[in-house]
Amino acid sequence: MKRRTVLRAGAGLLAGGAALTLSQSPLVGAATAVPAADPTDGWTRTSFTYSWQKPWNLDLGDRHSYSGGVHRMWVYSTDEPFEEGNTTDPRTEMRWKNDYTTGDHMWDADVYLPAGTDGASFVQTLRTRRPSGTPATDIMLNAYNTGGGTVRRYDGTVLKTNAYDTWFNVKIAHEASSGTGTIKVYFDDSLVLTVDDRGPATRYFKNGVYHHGSGRAEARFRNIAYWTR
Repeated sequence: MKRRTVLRAGAGLLAGGAALTLSQSPLVGAATAVPAADPTDGWTRTSFTYSWQKPWNLDLGDRHSYSGGVHRMWVYSTDEPFEEGNTTDPRTEMRWKNDYTTGDHMWDADVYLPAGTDGASFVQTLRTRRPSGTPATDIMLNAYNTGGGTVRRYDGTVLKTNAYDTWFNVKIAHEASSGTGTIKVYFDDSLVLTVDDRGPATRYFKNGVYHHGSGRAEARFRNIAYWTR
């Protein structure tokens, strides 16, 4: 993907939060909400490793800090790409090294987007080995400086507003197959998106800031976890 390339929204199904089932108590007649199932039910927490991608001419500490269990990552639109001579946008990202082709895989973390972050992807599934002519990613979640901080799938479907300056949990569950798989996105354990992936590929998760906008972009992460089943 070339620098300043406009992200295109893929077709997807936007779903609301998980519905609560109401049951009637036989003793008092009061409606009682039954808690929704945890998206990780039936999944196994799995170890993961990662490497860093950051402007090639800077030290990691120039664009990342870690304190109190929180990773802070930031980048400027004027920064260099992650490799000298590369033409992609600047980034500071964790590149997960748990590559997969099939099976069920879930990225899970609490995310904080500071006000002003505009046009940056903060988590994505990248298709590293894929058929020629197919898209480079299965999904990207981007932050935009509208509506108190708007999270969109690519630059299309709105998944959340008022996202700035608050922690919220994000889970991306990918049921990958040898054909077309399914991706589900949860915010604070409520389903907000169900969409097909882009077909067979070997892929991996990335999180941080991959900046397609102007100025400074930042994202913070804590309680990062990987789940499989």
